[in-house]
Order: sequence, then structure tokens, then C-alpha cells
Amino acid sequence: MLDGFGRKIDYLRISVTDRCNFRCQYCMSENMTFMPKTELLTLEEITLIAERFIGHGVKKIRLTGGEPLVRRDMSDVIQRLGRKVKSGDLEELTLTTNGTLLNEYASHLAASHVRRINVSMDTLDPADFAEITRGGKVEQVLGGIEAAKQAGIHIKINMVALRGFNQEALLPMAEYCSKNGHDLTVIETMPLGDVGADRKLEHISAEEFIAPLLARYSANPIAHKSSGPARYMAIEPLGLRLGLITPLSQNFCDNCNRLRLTTDGKIFMCLGHNAHVDLRAAVRNEGIEAVDRLLQKALKLKPLRHDFNAQLDGSADILERHMNVTGG
Repeated sequence: MLDGFGRKIDYLRISVTDRCNFRCQYCMSENMTFMPKTELLTLEEITLIAERFIGHGVKKIRLTGGEPLVRRDMSDVIQRLGRKVKSGDLEELTLTTNGTLLNEYASHLAASHVRRINVSMDTLDPADFAEITRGGKVEQVLGGIEAAKQAGIHIKINMVALRGFNQEALLPMAEYCSKNGHDLTVIETMPLGDVGADRKLEHISAEEFIAPLLARYSANPIAHKSSGPARYMAIEPLGLRLGLITPLSQNFCDNCNRLRLTTDGKIFMCLGHNAHVDLRAAVRNEGIEAVDRLLQKALKLKPLRHDFNAQLDGSADILERHMNVTGG
């Protein structure tokens, strides 16, 4: 699949639920209103749409949320898509999670051919973790990570860079990841949804955020490439692979290979734009074959770049969608 700018699209991110057992301050407001369950894609609809995308050339799928593992039939979603990896139709099935339910799901993920996952964790400090997640327990996440590691799943920690909050947490996080064999990725905040915070005040570039780490250790760019937009460096002598996702300070849109399927069945061609096509309505009213037509429309509508910088400086409106609806 090629979009209107000649970019190869082979990666689909599926948000299976907008619900989460955390209320991270940069992601949600404290009192969220979630979608009625009747508006969510069913298990059958998710798998049928995913199969249609695989048939058109999607090679990698990431399951996200919200917190994907809070969905009751999530084990069935994972198992069905995992069969596509086993058959060779899909190269990779991955997951982004907050880690709280990994003790329960780690063995099932491994058995379903999930070889690596991303775990969102912005600090190791229990008090700061509880503050940023509005009540989460970092010990629960650490226990889940260990369970996934023991199941043979490779872990990458996603750490959102927040000015004045967790920059001092970077060194302990890097050393924790080094000790346990995990990768670490630093992610700049993105202006999505009203979360009750001043985006300009909380934003910090990834380069500025990692300055304390580089003051102590050396960094060498490496050619490693994952499915997403991160660029990587080796932090020595830690032996840590560090990724940077920099949507605002160093735009990566030229190489975008992704589409996003939301909780309610919409395909968003870009996280930073509102343009979308509605697969749920089409599938329910016309049948699964409607996906083919709408997929071609989506590829033509995919924009060249996001508008996050304009949204951050106030020259464009902040998107009303929260991250938990579109998927991380």
C-alpha cells in the first residue's frame, strides 16, 4: 500500500478500548467520559478488519488503548491475531500497555507469538508515579514487567518527557533498563485533548530532556530501526539502547508508515489530524468488503505532516481527541 506521497504503509495500530485503569495527566482528564460499549468495535469486527489490512500488505500490528488489557475479550483478540504471526501472514504483533495486568497476561502473550511489548512508565519513584497516573502503583507495573521478561518477551519502556516533573527520573530509569536488559524510549508530549494542563509549560524537547544522561554517559547513533518513528542511540558504558520520538523538535513524518484504527472503528491517517474514514459504519451497514474501498480513500487522504507545532504555539486548535481514543 502506498499513500499519496509514495510512502509505503505496512503498519497498523489498533486501539481496542478507550478505557484505562490509570488517568495519566498528559493523556486524560481526571474525570473522563468513555464511549458506550455499543460504539466499540466487536472482537469479530477487529479481527475481520485486521485481516483485510493484512491482505492489503500490513505486516505489523500494535494493539493499544487506553489500556488494552482491561478489555474483557482481549485474550481472544491477541490469540486470533497471533495465529496470523504463526502462519506467516503477519510479521509482528506487539502491544503497548501500562503493565498493571502483565502478571495475568504475560504467558498468554508469549504463547500468542508476541515477542516484544512497550510498557509506559514515566518514573520509578512511587510518589511521583502515583501523582502522574493519578493513583497508580509503580510496584505493580514492575512486577508485571518481570513476569513478561520471564515469559521471554522483550521489554521497551516508554517514558514521556515532562518539563519540571520527571527529568531527574531519567538517570535511574536508564540504569534500571540497563540492568534488566530493557530498551528505553523518550517521547515528547503531543497536544491531544483537553487534559487540564498548559501544554507549553509541560513540553520539553527530547534532546533537552536527555541532557543529564549525556552529561554522565556517551551516546552513539545506531542504525537500529523498529516499526515506529524512534531514532536510536547506544548509551555507553551502560549498554542501553535509547530511542527518541520527537514529533515536535525533529519531525519524522517523511517516513511515516502507519495508519490507526480507533476504538470506535475510525481510521485516522495521522495522529495530528482529524481526517478519517469510518470503517465501523461501513462494515455494519455494507459488509466487510467496504473496507477495501475506504482503505484506498484513507491512503489518498493521508497528510504529509502533522500540525502539532502549530497546535502547541496556539496558531491551530488543539485536537479534541484524547490519546486513549486514538491509541498510543
